Amino acid sequence: MNDSSPVFLIDDDKDLLKATKQTLELAGFAVSAFATASDALAALAALAPGFAGVVVSDIRMPQMDGQQLFAHIKERDADLPVILVTGHGDIPMAVQAIQDGAYDFIAKPFATDRLVQSVRRAAEKRRLVLENRSLRLAAEQAQGDLPLIGQTLAMERLRHTLRQIADTDVDVLITGETGSGKEVVASLLHRWSRRAKGNFVALNCGALPETVIESELFGHEPGAFTGAQKKRIGRIEYASSGTLFLDEIESMPPAIQVQLLRVLEMREVTPLGTNEVRPIDLRVVAAAKVDLGDPAQRGDFREDLYYRLNVVTLSIPPLRERRDDIPLLFGYFAERAASRFKREAPAVSTTVRRHLQQHDWPGNVRELAHFAERFVLGLESTTMPKLGDAPATDAALTLPARIERYEAELIRETLSQNNGDVRRTIEALGIPRKTFYDKLQRHGIVRGEFAGFDGDDSRNS
Repeated sequence: MNDSSPVFLIDDDKDLLKATKQTLELAGFAVSAFATASDALAALAALAPGFAGVVVSDIRMPQMDGQQLFAHIKERDADLPVILVTGHGDIPMAVQAIQDGAYDFIAKPFATDRLVQSVRRAAEKRRLVLENRSLRLAAEQAQGDLPLIGQTLAMERLRHTLRQIADTDVDVLITGETGSGKEVVASLLHRWSRRAKGNFVALNCGALPETVIESELFGHEPGAFTGAQKKRIGRIEYASSGTLFLDEIESMPPAIQVQLLRVLEMREVTPLGTNEVRPIDLRVVAAAKVDLGDPAQRGDFREDLYYRLNVVTLSIPPLRERRDDIPLLFGYFAERAASRFKREAPAVSTTVRRHLQQHDWPGNVRELAHFAERFVLGLESTTMPKLGDAPATDAALTLPARIERYEAELIRETLSQNNGDVRRTIEALGIPRKTFYDKLQRHGIVRGEFAGFDGDDSRNS
């Protein structure tokens, strides 16, 4: 587990404050120390809502004591873990605080391991609370629709673009790797448009042979071909007043591409076995897992059909390029799986967390959803590498993955050179302090492993 979570430490005893701060820093926490509760409250108020850490406070302090501090924090955020440190005579007071919702209390004198373990557990609980909040917020933003979940800039832009074009009736081309969520995007375009009252009709062009796909798309009259015993409404006509989603359109046979091009240009369809021309009103959303704008990847896909579909193009980034969304998505899929299987989701272990961070997810969101289901069923170990397994060689990694690995190695090397001193490390790296701690969390780097320093690590330096 990564222990770089922020900790607010409050104690009016300067010597004890300094010693406890050093203990927690050696364990890898990012500690902000305060001599008064009012100073700590002011610092919390200055932060954005959703402080991602833990508060550790002495109880006996002048002006505002630990109980009063806890009451103020509870009013601000009832889920923020508060650990109270007590003298022997304060234990009844601490027990009352626990009953009121404080996370833990530790009696003086205490072993350092006792405090560190309590803070670790509280930090993990806080992380889960914030992930669940983010998940609920994402679900609210999606207005109950399919889960286009993500808080990275790429996903925020995608959602914004979807809302901008949803009601414009333009045809849309969606590109993205297998499992990245192309049908989810197409469905949201339909749901957020005035066409939502019509049908959303999906067809995978790569799943049907040429002899079948023509009838599926255009429909047929009785006797149009051998076996056509009754009239069939094609997918195109059935999608009139709604949305037609053509997945894996790059797999569409060339002869069908010609007919589809005419449908897009004329907005009319002629079923097999008849000369009747039927007008249609539909939006076409096509999806491809290759770049149709690249002739080398386009193959025998018609260039004129590509340009006809390419009114608006939406690109869905793969999971490996938006790793910060992985915990949020995993939490959503695990919660959904737990409800489906009617069982509690187990605690996320260090091994699972490391796998979520380091795996490249070639199957993207679909692969992550299946992994979450196996996790809830207790089967995830069958699909994860052992902790001792060698990582992939650079030659097998994508460019973003290589950059990620190099960044993590550079941070570890700089921490080692500076004996874990944060101030000297961030000066050498030339990055802001918050960015530094974000990267520690992202790469799973425990700063305490490089400790042994005597430099100043004041959060205000």
